[in-house]
Amino acid sequence: MLRKILKWTGGIIGVLVAIILIFYFTMYILVNNKKSKPYNVEVRMIDIPSDSASVADGAHIYATKGCADCHGDNLAGKIFIDDAALGMLPAANLTFGKGGRPASYSDREWLLAMRHGLKSDGKPLLIMPSYEFYKMSDHDLANLIAYLKSVPAVDHELPEPKLGPLGVVLSGLDKLPLIPAEKIDHRYKPTQAVQRAPTAEYGQYLSMSCTGCHTPALKGGPNPVPGGVYARDITSTANVGKWSLNEFVTVLRTGKTPDGRELQNEDMPWKMTANYTDEELQALYLYLQTL
Repeated sequence: MLRKILKWTGGIIGVLVAIILIFYFTMYILVNNKKSKPYNVEVRMIDIPSDSASVADGAHIYATKGCADCHGDNLAGKIFIDDAALGMLPAANLTFGKGGRPASYSDREWLLAMRHGLKSDGKPLLIMPSYEFYKMSDHDLANLIAYLKSVPAVDHELPEPKLGPLGVVLSGLDKLPLIPAEKIDHRYKPTQAVQRAPTAEYGQYLSMSCTGCHTPALKGGPNPVPGGVYARDITSTANVGKWSLNEFVTVLRTGKTPDGRELQNEDMPWKMTANYTDEELQALYLYLQTL
């Protein structure tokens, strides 16, 4: 009797292992196909300035878009996920130093990465949140690229990205935003410029940076980074709707909420939003109050 039980148990375990292996390799093949898929997109060229005012504005945009969280203050890149289960994911060295952009890196390639989430060969960049950039106005994106091209070269070589078993499964199930190019309307034509003013319209434009975590409707949802805290609802029906403008500004500049909580920058990047101007914070506040 015991032998029969062990035989059946062994058989069940064997079947379960086989199912798990089949599932994993299905996910592995699916993810590899996504990573190697070439995209044929039309890159609409824009003029990239080089004057000091445009570069300074681009530096402000870099700071307020959270680029430094992954690429660093010096743009040399860093490994932002290093986990045996998830994998090892580096943010690229954006400078023209060793391990960074080649000297021949063109404006077209900058636009391909920023607006389409694609590498020079047309294959997808990994993790890079281009879906938060592709609707950026021509003026703002041009200034951002002007800044990226102006920074001093830093020699910093980084390893190639590598997904772990959990990273493969989460990516295959679309629980990890591995391929941002899939979330972009590659035919979208952004406006030439957006009027910067303390208005809800400008706030809506700025809120693109919030959608990666708080979802496009800004109603919150599961954190796109595995293990991260749940992203809160930031519409007027939640706490933001109860805050005054001054309280809202304090939260986004200090990480301290009116009820005494201290937000962790890893969960809510207040060190990024602290770089917003008064006008930008007022515009964002006014827009959130309309939702």
